[in-house]
Amino acid sequence: MLTSRLNKLSVQALLSLVLTVCIGTTALAKNVEVDPVLRERLAHSLAENHDNLDRFDAQVWLQVSDQRLQRYLPSQTERLELLRLVYREASLQGLDPDLVLAVMQIESHFNRFAVSSVGAQGLMQVMPFWRLEIGRPQDNLIAVETNIRYGTVILAHYIEVAKGDLVDALARYNGSRGRLKYPEKVIGAWRKTWRNKTRDELPSLQASCANYGLRACRYQ
Repeated sequence: MLTSRLNKLSVQALLSLVLTVCIGTTALAKNVEVDPVLRERLAHSLAENHDNLDRFDAQVWLQVSDQRLQRYLPSQTERLELLRLVYREASLQGLDPDLVLAVMQIESHFNRFAVSSVGAQGLMQVMPFWRLEIGRPQDNLIAVETNIRYGTVILAHYIEVAKGDLVDALARYNGSRGRLKYPEKVIGAWRKTWRNKTRDELPSLQASCANYGLRACRYQ
């Protein structure tokens, strides 16, 4: 009798916890201020078919990045497909593909199935409410190509809004504007692991580093 009552209480407690988490995540999504320009940009990009731009001509970048990515993804097939998509989507949005890889490393450690405590999903930890905002509830954010498309469009938009200030743009992407912890991590990963360009070749990074004095920018 006592065991039955305890089991019943356990089930009720579990249901209460699930309900609380769901309500909390929904409330968070509703409280996010949606940029109408970003909404339109996402909708337009997701509606476009970019297969005709799928030309991977950066063989040197592919080879170097493949070696660096091996510690996260043992399967070469998965690595090459991921890198192909990163290069394509980054190029479409005018982003450095190495920066996209750095964001993925910090956001998900290249786990396509990653889900955060607030419901962000996939490689670039995209919030699901964006699907509803642009009228595409069917989109699967765990799918690699879809997740990278969303993530790169959002990141590129914030870089534009921040007028090239990468530190501010990364904080906006993370939802932590005004704090340096997240930009410090991403720029650190970018420069230590993924960079294929020198600091002098990245003037926007150089300017941001000078303005904020990040530790990640103190080495060459």
